[in-house]
Amino acid sequence: MHPRVGTLALFVAILAGFRPDAAAGQNCGCAANLCCSQFGYCGVGPAYCGQGCRGGPCSGGGGTSVSDIVTQQFFDGIINQAAASCAGKNFYTRDAFISAISSYPTAAGFGTTGTADDSKREIAAFFAHATHETGHFCYIEEIDGASKNYCDPSFTQYPCTAGKGYYGRGPLQLSWNYNYGAAGNSVGFDGLNAPETVANNVDTSFKAALWYWMTNVHSVMGQGFGATIRAINGALECNGQNTAQMQARVGYYTAYCQQLGVSTGDNLTC
Repeated sequence: MHPRVGTLALFVAILAGFRPDAAAGQNCGCAANLCCSQFGYCGVGPAYCGQGCRGGPCSGGGGTSVSDIVTQQFFDGIINQAAASCAGKNFYTRDAFISAISSYPTAAGFGTTGTADDSKREIAAFFAHATHETGHFCYIEEIDGASKNYCDPSFTQYPCTAGKGYYGRGPLQLSWNYNYGAAGNSVGFDGLNAPETVANNVDTSFKAALWYWMTNVHSVMGQGFGATIRAINGALECNGQNTAQMQARVGYYTAYCQQLGVSTGDNLTC
């Protein structure tokens, strides 16, 4: 994920007051029979298991939760294709992904919006891009990233820190100072002064990827997989720029849709 995003969408967190019938506080960690609501509380019923449910027996997405779709077998089927020597083999885990989904309010709605098929397509799309960006979760950081300059001084609210590199890191290879700054504000880490946190802390790594997804990609899922390519690396891969890379992403997406038993939908390319 390297092109400059023309208009950075700033995600506004939704604040929720305490509900007297909540079984637990924010960030969940719910029992298996309880849902984690979009606001971070455990319980049952539509307020917890409906729209925005982030874990447990959610009724959003056709009654299927993200953890039901992203099984250990599905995750292992991706990361096991990476060489044993890959740094990501001892970093990325399915448990860390599920934990990030359930504890990060910005991820509310990921994989639970629309029908069960919509949920599966979004999850297939996310992992298709993560597979492509990281080489089946082999890489935590961009190859030769330290030699590249991803500092845009025009984003004055996110000034670059001398000596820090804003090159690709994490499942979606977060890049540029304005993305690190905004992701850090949302996730809760110092994105400008400590961008390396995305490569050192797996929880932060997945949350940073989910921040980018929910801010820039989630809303275009209904336009087809091609629109997600444009949202992630469109300047370099769309409009005939690098069709081989674009088709590689499409290939992963198609394969994951097949594994999850869902059609790919239309408009696969950009």
